[in-house]
Amino acid sequence: MPRAPAAADVFNAVAESRRRDILVYLALRERAVGDIVAALRVAQPSVSKHLKVLREAGLVHVRRDGRQVFYRTNVLAIRPLQDWAAIFQRFWRHQLSRVRERAERSASGKGGKP
Repeated sequence: MPRAPAAADVFNAVAESRRRDILVYLALRERAVGDIVAALRVAQPSVSKHLKVLREAGLVHVRRDGRQVFYRTNVLAIRPLQDWAAIFQRFWRHQLSRVRERAERSASGKGGKP
């Protein structure tokens, strides 16, 4: 089955590590394209291509001020990623509880099964 274009799916859009880097960089405040290029040390055409995918997926907001274009992360659009990851939080909590229980048994000298 062919994959949907990255622009149509936030999961595909964030599958590329450079796009995740851009989202993280934009998470704290909006930035101009030139700032992204300088901070991430990536060529401007590459940054522009990644920003286009993120914009089409709704993961970034764009604001123009004269000739400058500013981007910021759209945290609401990241919600599907958070919801998906939350499915696994219960699993990890359970695993961490088991590790804690084993460590407590070991510290108390009761041992138990590994």
